Amino acid sequence: MERQMMKKVLPILAALALFLAACGQPAAPTMSSEEVQGTAVAAAWTMVAMTQASIPTATPPPPTETPSPTSLPTFTPPALPSPTIAIAPPTATSKPAGECEGPLNVAEAGPQSSVRIENDTNGTVTLSLHLSKNLHGQCGFLTYYLGKKEKLTVSIPKGEYFAFALIAYSDGSSGNASGYINNRVGDNHLFVVKIKPEVIVVP
Repeated sequence: MERQMMKKVLPILAALALFLAACGQPAAPTMSSEEVQGTAVAAAWTMVAMTQASIPTATPPPPTETPSPTSLPTFTPPALPSPTIAIAPPTATSKPAGECEGPLNVAEAGPQSSVRIENDTNGTVTLSLHLSKNLHGQCGFLTYYLGKKEKLTVSIPKGEYFAFALIAYSDGSSGNASGYINNRVGDNHLFVVKIKPEVIVVP
């Protein structure tokens, strides 16, 4: 009887097992051959695009600056004045607009007297003698250069002068001296003008 019972129950259990197996997890879907081919082509194109993106592009080099044909500026130093012992008498036509601002026209300034200028300083001297308008209507300045302890004899027209000396010492320092000179009409003898460190005198 047990056997019979097994024979009846066994086919039911087998049917039940089949039924349960069929109702369990669904089977994995399968792709059609067209879908497999499309997926493979898409993956291939993605790889090609990524490879192309990783290749450096050939960019042109930056433009280089080309030199222009313009020339560079040049520097021309100004000419330096050279000292002279005495200024030559100017002509009447060289007088500037300011009546007494230019060089003295010695040729038209009337009678002259000899003067010995003595540099009693320990430096070189640039002496400027400025003549006020004299009896001949002339005025202007005369300039002389004297070395250390130098004496210079010159001839100057009659009249009243303001004298100014710029003194340059060998140690690089400088000084000045000033004074008045009166070359009177009645005086016809040599007179001396002394340049001291701070004053110009006629002894």
